Amino acid sequence: MAEAKKKRTGLIVLLIAVIAAVIVLSSCLYTVAENEYACVVRFSKIVSTTSTAGLHFKLPFVDEIRVFPKMAMLYDIPPSEALTADQKNMTVDMYVLWRIDDPLQFYRSIGTISEAELRLNAMTYNSLKNVMGTLYQSDIINMEDGSERNNIYQNIAKNVTEIGRNYGIGVIDVKVKRIDLPEDNEQAVYSRMISDRNQIAEKYRADGDYEAQLITNDTDKQVNITVSNARAEAAKIEAEGEAEYMRMLAEAYDTDDKKEFYEFQLALEALKATLSGDEKTVILDADSALGKALMNP
Repeated sequence: MAEAKKKRTGLIVLLIAVIAAVIVLSSCLYTVAENEYACVVRFSKIVSTTSTAGLHFKLPFVDEIRVFPKMAMLYDIPPSEALTADQKNMTVDMYVLWRIDDPLQFYRSIGTISEAELRLNAMTYNSLKNVMGTLYQSDIINMEDGSERNNIYQNIAKNVTEIGRNYGIGVIDVKVKRIDLPEDNEQAVYSRMISDRNQIAEKYRADGDYEAQLITNDTDKQVNITVSNARAEAAKIEAEGEAEYMRMLAEAYDTDDKKEFYEFQLALEALKATLSGDEKTVILDADSALGKALMNP
């Protein structure tokens, strides 16, 4: 009985020893995933960091493991207000794409992801205020190509990146999702934009009317010149015709015979024109040239 009792006691002790060994061994090991940083913390101080995936060792019951994500993270910043250079209030909605570049520095300066998001919020908002304070509202809200406003985002991202390095944070990008007007002055800005567009439209109309008037005046001038030239040419031709008529008339009357013959020919032409209709009766004066020619051939 005593020997059996000793064996049973020995088995229990062995089992306890095995369990204790398993517990100690398990507390000596930790695993790191592909997308993680692992920091070994001993008495609240980091003694080592690793980003190599796999199984690693640590001191049991003394070391703690703090794990931080290695991948890029998106932080959607709550909409905030900022003043422009002309003291106009704007509501800006932004997001930050970031990651942990230095886990040792990150743990020493911040420690947690939630605290990092608070710091990013403050850094981005301060940078936003500084950049917006150098711009006028018309520089932000206008009809120009939206790509020209990329400088605003780049300046904010540059400032946040420089500050983030102090915390072991790498800022990949900062983007503005939308910029809104506060409700109290939104209608005023819309009215100003409408007024500006109306002024531009009026200028276009005025320029068009001016150009149309120039074209009309030039056309009227060309028409007047053409008509004047045509009238001068017609007067010249008419004068030449009158001169030719007077020459022919003078030539026809330069002798008595020609004068009598010309008058007789004119009388015949008049008679011919008279007898062209249905009425064939002609009453002639005996003293007329035609009457004399017919009565005394």
